[in-house]
Amino acid sequence: MTHAGGAPKWEVRPDNTAPSKPNVLAQLSNDPADGRFPLAILNKATFKDGELSVRTRAISGHVDQGAGLVWRYRDPNNYYLVRANALEDNVVLYKVEKGRRSSIAPKGTAKGTYGVKHKVPSQVWNTLRVTFQGPQFEVYFNGEKLFEVEDSTFPEAGKVGLWTKADSVIHFDDFDVTQK
Repeated sequence: MTHAGGAPKWEVRPDNTAPSKPNVLAQLSNDPADGRFPLAILNKATFKDGELSVRTRAISGHVDQGAGLVWRYRDPNNYYLVRANALEDNVVLYKVEKGRRSSIAPKGTAKGTYGVKHKVPSQVWNTLRVTFQGPQFEVYFNGEKLFEVEDSTFPEAGKVGLWTKADSVIHFDDFDVTQK
């Protein structure tokens, strides 16, 4: 987990709506600490360039309903992240550097632009995908390319995983990793 707060509770559990029935990976803890970021990291391999995708379903959250993908993960305080938020209806790419999360403006937008506004429905399955090649990243939501970002903070290979925020109760399914 990045930052303090109640412990995350990751659990494999049945979900009869899951695209790949019968089970999902669910983050069930609902601690409302705003800067609390539960992580589920795949420890088996590292990737420099590739593609990640996951199906997400926002179940609940009053502070947040954010579900994300993590790549080039070094430790809980250093990694890239893209997340879709059902309460804010936006998709944002961040870097977490030395524990500080900062958004990276999409190419072609003004410096400081905070991701893109896009409907992120809760209680339904959505697909979040990111491709990463060197400093170039492309973000997709439900098959639609939303934006590109360029950043070279973390050029080395790192682990990949899943992310939530604060009291987000999220179901994840069909997590796919492709190395390029």
